[in-house]
Amino acid sequence: MLKQLLIKTDKKCLYRFMYNLGIKGALGLSRFKRRLKKGEFFPAFHFISVTDDCNLYCQGCWVTGKKKNARMEPEMLNKIITQSKEKGSYFFGILGGEPLMYKPLFEVFRKHSDCYFQLFTNGTLLTPSVAEDLQKLANVTPLISFEGDQEVADIRRGGLNVYEKAQEAIDNSTKAGLVTGVAMSVCKSNLELAFSEEFINSLIKRGVLYLWYYIYRPVGKDASLELALSQEEIEKLRTFLVDARTKYNIAIIDAYWDQDGKGLCPAASGLSHHINASGDIEPCPVIQFSGENVADGDLSELYKKSKYLDDFRAEIPLKTTGCVVMDDPQWIISHVNKHGAKDSSGRGNEAERLNGMPKVPSHGSVKEIREKSWVYRFAKKNAFFGLGAYG
Repeated sequence: MLKQLLIKTDKKCLYRFMYNLGIKGALGLSRFKRRLKKGEFFPAFHFISVTDDCNLYCQGCWVTGKKKNARMEPEMLNKIITQSKEKGSYFFGILGGEPLMYKPLFEVFRKHSDCYFQLFTNGTLLTPSVAEDLQKLANVTPLISFEGDQEVADIRRGGLNVYEKAQEAIDNSTKAGLVTGVAMSVCKSNLELAFSEEFINSLIKRGVLYLWYYIYRPVGKDASLELALSQEEIEKLRTFLVDARTKYNIAIIDAYWDQDGKGLCPAASGLSHHINASGDIEPCPVIQFSGENVADGDLSELYKKSKYLDDFRAEIPLKTTGCVVMDDPQWIISHVNKHGAKDSSGRGNEAERLNGMPKVPSHGSVKEIREKSWVYRFAKKNAFFGLGAYG
């Protein structure tokens, strides 16, 4: 993997990856830990949805069915990044919708060349010219969603030829020398592909440097509960991840388990919070209730006074080591009502949906399986839950 990184990655992209993400990311995580020891809070990293616009209609997507799509004003996005940098945070996950539909995006990347951005994209708009522009910027890693084979991908993503377009996006990205990742939301319809040796080796041969598995969470207008994994399937996934890390020359990433196999919620740990396209600050993308908005003032002060987020971080570890949306969706409503938080889903009926949602297994429901690789044990303890805080 290291050989691939050094040989196939554009040198400017490699430098920004190692310095902006690696060195600054480690320093940012260290500052975050020091803040916690002093009783202060500001997330180590932010994940920001810049637009609700998308050219696909995926099952389990948290932005579908909104009454009106939001697009974050560039001034607000710059404010979030600038005030985060003041706290030593230089890494941001950029989500949507489809973030490549957000017109000011590249100008923001250019303006903040001292930062590093992970671009969550469905890949359909990642053309050779877009890849070339990203190469010139050098501070962005595309994370391309890959949700299944030819048949499954179109069903999961609500589009046509999605599988082929994702393949093209991977090739466009790797040929441009970008630090390229592939993500899969593992569910019942793509579980077999997730475990496929042929699939993983094909990514390695094409220059993909990291493969990010996350567990399907039933949210949004089309929650598709039937796709949620069983406890047995989640345990099978965890076992696969531990073994795969000792077998394949590609980084295998998750953000659900620590080095000893104990489940966790990155939002509950405070490592990351999510800001949606309207500027609403949420615990994570799938908990669509907010007590504060970026427009209300300085980010530090908003976090300082947020009892809604404080209590979330304090109470979740007492309830679950998994995902509360899956383990106890009704608790979210009681927590929201207690703090007077608003529905930030854009659909206006998120409380009603969660109240009627049955519990489904999450990553906290499986037995603890310790990492076999000492490299991953070290990385998970010191970095992965900072740099992989999306989970």
